[in-house]
Amino acid sequence: MRASSDVGGTFTDLVFYEVDPATGQCGAVRTAKADTTPPNFDEGVLNALDKSGVPISRLDFFAHGSTVVINALTERKGVRTALITTRGFRDVIEIARGNRPDLFNFNFRKPKPFVERYLRAELDERVTFRGEIKRAVDLGPLPDLLDHFRWNGVEAIAVAFLHAYVEPSNEQAVIAEIRRLWPEVSVLASHEVSREWREYERTNTTILSTYVHPITQRYIERLEDQLRDGGYNRPLYMMQSNGGIATAKAAKANPIAMVESGPASGIFAAAYMGRHIGEPNLIVLDIGGTTAKCTLVEDGEVKVTTEYHIERDARNPGYPIQTAVSEIVEIGNGGGSIAWIDEGDKLHVGPKSAGARPGPAAYGHGGTSATTTDANLVLGRIDPASFVGGEREPDWAAVDAAFAPLQERLGLSKEEVARGIVRIANANMTAALRLVSTNKGYDPRDFALMAFGGGGAMHAVALAEELRVPHVIVPVNSSVFSAWGMLLTDLRRDYLQTRLTRLDPVSAPQIAEGFAAIEQQAGADYGQGDVGFEHFLDMRYIGQEHTVKIAAVRSPDGTIDVEATREAFHAAHEKRFTYRLPNPIEIVNFHLVATVAVPKPDLAEKSVTGLALEEAVIGRRTVDFDQHGIHEAVIYDGLRLEPGMSFAGPAIVQEPSVTCVVPPPHRVSVDRFGNYHIHLAA
Repeated sequence: MRASSDVGGTFTDLVFYEVDPATGQCGAVRTAKADTTPPNFDEGVLNALDKSGVPISRLDFFAHGSTVVINALTERKGVRTALITTRGFRDVIEIARGNRPDLFNFNFRKPKPFVERYLRAELDERVTFRGEIKRAVDLGPLPDLLDHFRWNGVEAIAVAFLHAYVEPSNEQAVIAEIRRLWPEVSVLASHEVSREWREYERTNTTILSTYVHPITQRYIERLEDQLRDGGYNRPLYMMQSNGGIATAKAAKANPIAMVESGPASGIFAAAYMGRHIGEPNLIVLDIGGTTAKCTLVEDGEVKVTTEYHIERDARNPGYPIQTAVSEIVEIGNGGGSIAWIDEGDKLHVGPKSAGARPGPAAYGHGGTSATTTDANLVLGRIDPASFVGGEREPDWAAVDAAFAPLQERLGLSKEEVARGIVRIANANMTAALRLVSTNKGYDPRDFALMAFGGGGAMHAVALAEELRVPHVIVPVNSSVFSAWGMLLTDLRRDYLQTRLTRLDPVSAPQIAEGFAAIEQQAGADYGQGDVGFEHFLDMRYIGQEHTVKIAAVRSPDGTIDVEATREAFHAAHEKRFTYRLPNPIEIVNFHLVATVAVPKPDLAEKSVTGLALEEAVIGRRTVDFDQHGIHEAVIYDGLRLEPGMSFAGPAIVQEPSVTCVVPPPHRVSVDRFGNYHIHLAA
């Protein structure tokens, strides 16, 4: 029995299936949902397991995606953290960068560092950018520094020295001495977190990982203990931001690698599904209860970057995190996003969310604000009879009370306000989808839109119409797709090493040597197993500041094909920035992806019984399709739809936790796996 769980802002999802030990055949994938239980998120996981009816002792594999890291960062609920750095560099994290997003805002204030200045200390040491130890670290002042930290209630210490990404021995000496003098304190060094250059980004990443280290450690250990008490005696695996899983031990050692734990699995599941159905080019959209996440998959590959920020928006540069993260755009728009009116009587939706508690007003848990879910309910898109999988009746009195102040301020009916909420939510998500497509030189008409999450199927067609995407795919098990994706991922580690090297035939031995050294480290880290490698290079034209990541082209003998790699860089640069240069090319980072494959479920094909389409119809109801008008829609039971069936809108496809809205005149078909394909009319 293999299972995985994903903690979302509103619900905690569980996916599980059984493998026949005699034949190796995978059984049907089953799902369960439970309310997310902040701040003790592990309770929601156990509730979902209990709801599934599967004894914990029967599990042979369990993977978990958690929001504990990102929540601790955004809510500032980490521990008091100190920084030890090279003499003269204590203010690097306060100086930060000058590339503020709102250039002409003279009231701009840089984000406040996570470590206040009185907790930032310096030690005398120096390593050159070539990795030469110019001055060994002076450990003499360290005992007094630690006493100062103890007196100020410090629980975690980050160590980040200049150029430690290339030569970490000074950091290693300090870490060893801290652990000897103060074994109880949590301590991380920058070389354990990132081996890339850029002092501010590396130092900030180390601080953020240290800031959440004790919390993440306690969370994972508590979950391990509860699973063990239930009879689970196998390793716990944690979902990473890079789209792979890691052992609990590895996750506890560098928690910042889980900053986008949940969304990554859904993105890689979309790429996996796309490859199986012949759709390698996808715009991927995950709409949950609190946020919407999107990315672009090209030729079946998910892009991974280390240029990631949290809390970045049009006015705030945010905080850089130099760890491997699936290249996503995330906005505060989901089913629980709250509608509100500003001082100019303009309606907004999000980013604030009703979350799991109290949730949308219709949930009847005390919510007093109208949300996107409430608006879809008012417009007839969500079936009141099967609200939240039929587990609860909508609280219509609470919905009316939540809409009343909006109606009064705007002078509109409840239905008009609901229509406005959905339009604004769609506009916000369309803007995010453009960031990953048109803004990067891609034409959305060349892609299919794959939408999942609790709200994906409800909004997907409207978004596709706006972007002129001709084809929408709602995958099977779409409401728990991210949790399902964890069962499709491999053990994965990303190794990035800054090593400036010219891309030319003369440097071919240096390039081979650079990757060989990292492969040796990866082999040592995994210890055993059949480790597979993928090779990437972050490159730039000489004279540029930033890089473009491309897959290194391999020759038949396994070496790097320099000429083919050069041409791949020119093409990628031209696609991203619309031009190429005759300048020499420089490698900045060697990027090795090391994976160990884990067993995966087969994509089960949905059985065909010969059921007539009419037998899947469960009724009709009036639905507001916005610009397509108000129509009597045919309501289909999605669980009874079979491969080969096809029908046109106006229609609603309902499953216990999925509602797919199909306006007229678009057409729906069901493929052999049970995915819905909506083909938009020209």
